[in-house]
Order: sequence, then C-alpha cells, then structure tokens
Amino acid sequence: MRNIRNSELTDRRSAAADAKKALLQAYRAAKEAAEPTELARQAQRQAVAAAREERRINRERVKIEERERLQAEAAEREAAITAAARAEAEAREAADKSRISRVIEDEAARKAERDRRYANRKARQG
Repeated sequence: MRNIRNSELTDRRSAAADAKKALLQAYRAAKEAAEPTELARQAQRQAVAAAREERRINRERVKIEERERLQAEAAEREAAITAAARAEAEAREAADKSRISRVIEDEAARKAERDRRYANRKARQG
C-alpha cells in the first residue's frame, strides 16, 4: 500500500515538473516570436521619446526668445519713459529759467523807470 502512494506522489511530481517545463518552453517560444515586434515597439517608443524631447527643446527655446523679447520691450519702454521724463524736466527747467529771466527783466525795467522818474523829479526841482 505504501508503495502505491509513493508512485502516485512521484507521478504527480513528474507531471508537475513536465507541466512547468512545457510552460517554460511555451514562454520562451512566445518571447522569441514576439522579439521582432518588441524591437519594433521599442524603436517606435524611442522615436516618440526623441520627438517629445525635440518638442520640449523647441518650447524652451520659444519661451526664452519670448522672455528676451519682453525684456527688450520693457527696456525700450523704460528708456522712452526716462527720455520723456528728462525732456519734460529740461522743458520745465527752461520754462523756469525763462520766467526768471522775464521777472529779472521786468524788475530791471521797473527800476530803470523808477530811476528815470526820480531823475526827472530831481531835474525839475533843481
């Protein structure tokens, strides 16, 4: 009786080992059959990755160019504002100088008129 059980166990073990071998052989055969398509898929993935990287580089380049353009525009605007402020300050200064010179001229003319009247009065008196 004991012998029968052992042979059943041995049979089951050998059947399991044969099944494992068959599964391993089937796996290897499927792997070898799928290898060309796997290589093609891998090449396609690499091409997609390269295209993605190229698009990323182009986006970065466009961002950098846009940032530089905006900085240049901002610098131009700042220069224009500075030039306008300088021109306005110079115009204001010129207007102030003109007003001051007119005030001085008017003061000198009033003084000259006062001196003339004083001289005429002195001439009449004396």
